[in-house]
Amino acid sequence: MCGRYVITNPVTKTKKIVKSAINTNDIENYNAHPYQELPVIKKYTNGNTLEKLKWGMIPSWSKKKDFKPLINARLETIDEKISFKQLIKQSRCVAVANGFYEWKREEKNKTPYYFLRKDKKMMFIAAIYQNNEFCLITEDANENVKQIHHRQPVILYEADVNRYLNLELSGSNFLKESKKIDLEFYEISKDVNKPTNNNISLIQPINN
Repeated sequence: MCGRYVITNPVTKTKKIVKSAINTNDIENYNAHPYQELPVIKKYTNGNTLEKLKWGMIPSWSKKKDFKPLINARLETIDEKISFKQLIKQSRCVAVANGFYEWKREEKNKTPYYFLRKDKKMMFIAAIYQNNEFCLITEDANENVKQIHHRQPVILYEADVNRYLNLELSGSNFLKESKKIDLEFYEISKDVNKPTNNNISLIQPINN
């Protein structure tokens, strides 16, 4: 599961692989959460664009007004689920992030941690979209991440973004075979628990 992440200066950080930005700018969002409009990379015939989509997807087949939007799709079953199997073939995008948050559950306590790439580079998270909504793809966590949580977002190297967006390739097979990226993490303040808290102090490590 991935339910919160950080994204700063997405336009500047993606300018090498994105041709244009549509209705988005160099925001600083230290508490990106579901139902917000957030920057993702989409492919068009004339090149990649960075544009805002709403995080959380209501499947086209749903007739319930109170249907809870889907924020994550499991890579292991993405080809089977009615909500996702056509989207992974036809409607792929990539969310951009500095890092993401996850919580370690111990009895009644939930301790937040911030995860980032060991090389401190940008995260490119595989996703799917429908209309103006998107959903992140998750997989089994790396061995060190499992200390905190059993799931993590599927993170691509920058060089693999265009390959994932190439609809001539099998999206799910490509993600399953792609090289995993090393992550590191540290404990942070529980201030992150409140979505309205949004500043750089959220990613400062706690020195226990």
